[in-house]
Amino acid sequence: MPNSADIHAAAAAAPSMDGATPGQVAQFPAAVAPGLRVTLEDIDHPMYLVNNNFEVEWQNPKAAEFLEQSDSLAEEITDRNVFRLFFDSGNLVQSQSWEEIVRFHFALAKNRFSKDEMKKLGMYVSREDMERLEAIYDEAQAFGRVPLYHTEINLASRGGEDQWYDLYASVFREGIVFAYVPSGSNSDSLLAFFARRELVIRDLLKMRRPFLTPLTVLVADIQDSVKICAELPPEEYFEMINEMWGAMDALFRKYYATHGKHVGDGMVYYFFPQPDCNHLMNAVLCGHAMKETMRSVSHEWRQRKNWTNELVLNTGIDEGQEWFGTYQTPTHLEFTVLGDTINRAARLSDFARNGSVWLTKNLVGNLTPEERERVRFGIRRTSDNGEEVIVSNTYSRVSNLADLQNVDNHKFHDIATLAVTEMLDVV
Repeated sequence: MPNSADIHAAAAAAPSMDGATPGQVAQFPAAVAPGLRVTLEDIDHPMYLVNNNFEVEWQNPKAAEFLEQSDSLAEEITDRNVFRLFFDSGNLVQSQSWEEIVRFHFALAKNRFSKDEMKKLGMYVSREDMERLEAIYDEAQAFGRVPLYHTEINLASRGGEDQWYDLYASVFREGIVFAYVPSGSNSDSLLAFFARRELVIRDLLKMRRPFLTPLTVLVADIQDSVKICAELPPEEYFEMINEMWGAMDALFRKYYATHGKHVGDGMVYYFFPQPDCNHLMNAVLCGHAMKETMRSVSHEWRQRKNWTNELVLNTGIDEGQEWFGTYQTPTHLEFTVLGDTINRAARLSDFARNGSVWLTKNLVGNLTPEERERVRFGIRRTSDNGEEVIVSNTYSRVSNLADLQNVDNHKFHDIATLAVTEMLDVV
C-alpha cells in the first residue's frame, strides 16, 4: 500500500486546469454508462462540503458518523470549523493518518488563507492543538489547480489493523467537497458524480440546510426605472438591464458576492465572511465600484439615445447575523436571507437618491480602524445661507433626514430610528 502522505494520480489523468502540478489529480472514469444519473443518494461514503472558511455547510449521514457529530449541524456556521471537528472526533484524532487528513485539507486551504488568517477562523481549540495545527500547516504544500485531488489515508488506530481509504476533494467556487471511500471499493459512481461538475454543486446546495451566519447585504435599485422603461422599446430596455448586470458581474466576483433574490430589475447581493478579507469592506468597496461603473454605462446610453436620463443605482448596505438558505424547485435554486438586515438594506436603497450609497452606523463601526480611514462618509446639511455642506464622519437618524409625515415617506417608518450615513468616496 502506498504511503498515505503521497498525493498521487491515476495513470490516465483528467484534463488539468492551468497551473496544475503533476501527481495531484485523480482519474475520472473513461466513460459513464448512457443514461446513468449519479446523485448524492447513490454515494454511500462519508462526504461533506466546506466553504472558503473551511466550515462544514453540508454533510451526509456517513460523514456525521465519521466525524462523530449528530446529523444536525450546529446552527451557527462559525461553530462548524472542520479542523475543530477533527479534534472533536476521538476515533479520528487517534487514527494513523490524522495528520495526513489535516495536511491534505491545509494543502487546499493554503490557496485561500495564510497561517495568521487560519488562526483567526474561530476554531476554539487549545493552545497545544493550535500549535499542532500550525506545524502541519507549515509542512503542507499548496496544491496547484486541478479538477480532483486524491490521497490515501489509514484510519486504523495506532497499532490496529489497517483501514485504508481513498480521500478525494473537488474544488468549486462555492466550496470544497471531500469524500472518503474505503480502498478496494468501486469508486466509479463517486468519480462519475464529480465528473458532472455543473450538477455536483447544484445538488449539494439543494441539500444544504439553512444556517445562521454573519453577513453584509447590498441592495441596489435603478432610479426612475418605470420612467425609463416607458421611454424605451422593450428589447432595448432588456438590453440595457442585461448590460448593467453584465458590467457588475466582474465586481461581484471580485468582492466574493453571492447573488440573492430580487423582485424586478434591481440587485441583491450577500457578502459572507472570507478568510483573507473583511466581508463588510468587500460590500463597501463593491458599492463604490458599482457607482463608478454605472457612470460608464450611463454615458454610453446617453450618447446612444441622445437623452438626458442619468442611469444610476441607489444602494443600501447593512450588516447583521441572519439565517441563510435556499428556495428551490426541481429546476431552480435561489439564495435568500431571512431577517431584518436585508429589510434595512432594501429600505436604505429606497431612501437613497441620485446614485448615492447609504451605510448603517453599525456597519461602519464594525470596520477596522484602517478600513474606516479609507472610507469618506458623512451627512449633507444645508447651511444658514442655503448652501449644501457635508459634515464628515457623522451619522443621522433617518427620521432627521426625511419628512415622515409625507405620505411618500411612510415606508421609512420602520427604519426611522436607524442611524445611517452616506458613503461619499473610498480611497
